Amino acid sequence: MSFGQSSPSRRALLAAAALLPLAGREAEASAAAAPKSAQHYYDRAARLAGDDPVLRALVKVLTPGLPMPSAKPLAPLRIFDDVAVVGTSFVQATALLTSQGVILIDAMGSPDDAEKIIVPGLRSVGVDPAKIKYVVVAHGHSDHFGGAQFLADQYGARVMMSRADWDVIAAERPANAPKRDLEISDGQRLTLGDTTVAFHHTPGHTPGTVSPIFPVRWKGLRHTAMLWGGTAPPAATADKRTNLSSVLAFASRMRQTGVDVELNNHGGCDNSLARIEELRAGSTGAANPFVIGRSRTQRFMKVMEIMLRGRIVQDQEANAGASSAAGAASPGRSAHACCG
Repeated sequence: MSFGQSSPSRRALLAAAALLPLAGREAEASAAAAPKSAQHYYDRAARLAGDDPVLRALVKVLTPGLPMPSAKPLAPLRIFDDVAVVGTSFVQATALLTSQGVILIDAMGSPDDAEKIIVPGLRSVGVDPAKIKYVVVAHGHSDHFGGAQFLADQYGARVMMSRADWDVIAAERPANAPKRDLEISDGQRLTLGDTTVAFHHTPGHTPGTVSPIFPVRWKGLRHTAMLWGGTAPPAATADKRTNLSSVLAFASRMRQTGVDVELNNHGGCDNSLARIEELRAGSTGAANPFVIGRSRTQRFMKVMEIMLRGRIVQDQEANAGASSAAGAASPGRSAHACCG
């Protein structure tokens, strides 16, 4: 009699136990579906970066609230057999040295910068500035185009920029803007001598940011480099989404072309300044610290992707907080909001 009374309770316990794994899976699914915070993405990017100084620098520069760095002198250097970097600690111009002349990516912030930093800097590393054939402006901010017209006037260089950023400059008419010249189309190739540069539109930082992929040589060995055209996220959330799409698309192009060298026009964004000094000091031996390999270049783009996702979510969190505050201040409005 006692067994018969306890049997239903025992069956209930067994049934409940059978449901535990299902409940656990439902809880895990619910947690996975829950919206992720901005901090979740920032922490994830930091974990992916680990102790890699290049990736850690990228996480730092994409973290909200980072102050603008000061500009200090930077001694020019050939970072590859056929690539020289000149500029300051804040912004740099990158010279691609071909058999038929120089393709200069970016031109710093003013004619004075071009005359007193770029020109003597190139000469100091054995490059004749009169051989500059093209000045490629990666994006339409004055710290990248300010010296372009000086170089065009002085040496007959052609100035190249995307149509979108030429249009922005035409509308805003900033000081030291170059005269409208050549437009860069998405996927365009520029061949000068023995070097072909492929240009890819990567809008976000500006409407017409361009990021090139090109061959480089180190001690006679060929590598494939990319130079990310604009790193700091734009202010508007919609533009951040555009930036994120550009990161994903460019990472795919990098993978297809076997990019194993990562470059930037702001050396503070990717630990380039430290790598330049390592190279100058010869502390890396025969290795070049800018040759980081295909997998690390992909991780670089993945870190950027994750940080941008965090910045987008942070915008959404801020907007939600502002809406809540407005609703609390106007209690009569919230009753109608759910009704659309």
